[in-house]
Amino acid sequence: MQVMAGSLILLVALAIAGCSTNKGAPAAKAAAPPAPVTVAQAVSKAVPLEIQAVGNAEAYSTVTVKAQIGGELTQVGFQEGAEVKKGDPLFVIDPRPFASQVTQAEANLAKDRAQVQAAQANLARDMAQEAYARAQSQRYTDLQQKGLLSKESAEQMNSQAAALEEALRADNAAIESARANIAADQAALDRARLQLEYCTILSPIDGRTGRLLVKQGNVIKANDVDLVTINQLRPIYVTFAIPEASLPAIKSHMASGKVAVRAYPEGGQSTVETGTLTFVENAVDSTTGTIRLKGLFENAETKLWPGEFVRVVVQLNESADSIVIPVAAVQTGQDGKFVFVVKPDMTVEARPVVTSRTVGREIVVEKGLSSGETVVTEGQLRLVPGSRVQSKPEPRKPEARSQKPEWKPALSPFWLLASGFWLPSQQGRPR
Repeated sequence: MQVMAGSLILLVALAIAGCSTNKGAPAAKAAAPPAPVTVAQAVSKAVPLEIQAVGNAEAYSTVTVKAQIGGELTQVGFQEGAEVKKGDPLFVIDPRPFASQVTQAEANLAKDRAQVQAAQANLARDMAQEAYARAQSQRYTDLQQKGLLSKESAEQMNSQAAALEEALRADNAAIESARANIAADQAALDRARLQLEYCTILSPIDGRTGRLLVKQGNVIKANDVDLVTINQLRPIYVTFAIPEASLPAIKSHMASGKVAVRAYPEGGQSTVETGTLTFVENAVDSTTGTIRLKGLFENAETKLWPGEFVRVVVQLNESADSIVIPVAAVQTGQDGKFVFVVKPDMTVEARPVVTSRTVGREIVVEKGLSSGETVVTEGQLRLVPGSRVQSKPEPRKPEARSQKPEWKPALSPFWLLASGFWLPSQQGRPR
């Protein structure tokens, strides 16, 4: 019993001694180094009110060229994909059959004009004879009344005068008929000349030709096949759709003046075309809740191409005193959007923010930030509220990236535990 009591006392003494030894040992934990981050300042500036959409370039005018007459295609006057001007010759159809038709129509017209002249001469002759016969009829009537001439002779002369009068009417009818023939011949001549003009197909607009659909030497029919398609590229339309909620703002700004539209071709962020809004569809698409708009662009350097998808920005006005920060600074958590704000003691605070529209690479903060505050734009994955940070300048975009990757420490719990054992010299270093 005494031995068991002595053993128990010995164990208690050893436990007390061990506890006192642990209390006096120095802490093995070392402070973690500041996390390297990239920062930017929240600034207050005028930000344009913009509506962004994806649009599609559309030719200002598209013409499909067809032949209006039939014949052999003897000449093609352009290269595929070439620029053409209005009035430039595109195709030539064999003109010989139509030239002969013009010659025949001219001959018919000349013949009928001669017939008119002959009918007019006959009319003049018959008029003279009719005047003489009328005078003779009057003389014979006077002699018959005086009893110097028989009644039969007077009636015979009167009938001759009446016959010549009817001949005058026939001459006038012949002249009118010949004149009608002349009008018909002139119409036939005009039609033949028009057919001859159709042998040379001219460009109806300024534009760029597409691929040639019918080769030289083929025999074509009137209004049968397409020969080539021409698209007018200067100016050019861009059609796009916006949500119906933006329609009141569009209508309001169009009523007060022109609305500017910018178009960015895909893959060409630095390339921008500026135009004006020219068309708003007369109905909202009920299936999508959007309305179609159309902008007109000069496209002097043909940066926009028909059928190309472009990013469209409709600029309405500018709102002053808007707080903007880089888009990369905004993070999304369980409670919504937030940013890491760097405090004067180089620690970070997770602050909820309310954002609105995005303009380029910047986003407008409606609530949660003040102008001049510093936010973290890169390196947020290393941070928790209260973490110490070390800011670094914005990374430049070199022409060629270095082959040697930049080493960044992974601040995991295992790394922190290891640094406490491997870097004891950092214990007690001031924060």
